[in-house]
Amino acid sequence: MAVEPAPETALARSQAARRERVVSAALSLAAEGGYDAVQMRDVAVRASVALGTIYRYFTSKDHLLAAACVGWVGDLERRLAHRPARSEDAVEQLVAVVRAATAALEREPRLAEALVTAISTPDPAVSDCQRQVSDILVGLLSAPLAGIDEERRAGIVKVLAHVWFSSLVGWVSGWSGIDQVGDELESAVRLLVPRSTASQD
Repeated sequence: MAVEPAPETALARSQAARRERVVSAALSLAAEGGYDAVQMRDVAVRASVALGTIYRYFTSKDHLLAAACVGWVGDLERRLAHRPARSEDAVEQLVAVVRAATAALEREPRLAEALVTAISTPDPAVSDCQRQVSDILVGLLSAPLAGIDEERRAGIVKVLAHVWFSSLVGWVSGWSGIDQVGDELESAVRLLVPRSTASQD
């Protein structure tokens, strides 16, 4: 006789929905006031959940915001996947990707500041989120370089990821403007991917 899994499935759906409300509440608070505006009690009120429920899913504010960052970057990846490349040139494709990504950050600077701050923390609870974000960004940066030798492609992506991260940290720290992140990434792309090899098969 088959065992009915419905109660467990319904419970899992309910828990996932609560978790999603918590993440959405954190994102909205961050968009309104940045990192400091995200307080766990305020998240609980906005998500209509008990404070203890939040800590069932997330060990800290940084853990919560880092998880929100994973979802945000994943959404960005899906949006970019639906935008066909306007050029067959790898350099221009990659420039378009980094420009689109940084434009999304520029549109919501307070949210971007909160997400970058959280994902940069040394909190061990955030390490899995850091890995997920890194994997997504590596995929975004690698796709336009499919025609380049695998080892070289990996090296280019690694350097670009470092430039991206350092530029974001510089912006969050007040060393530069958010608009410079895209400029620095585009410069790095054009330096790392010469046009003579950008479109090779």
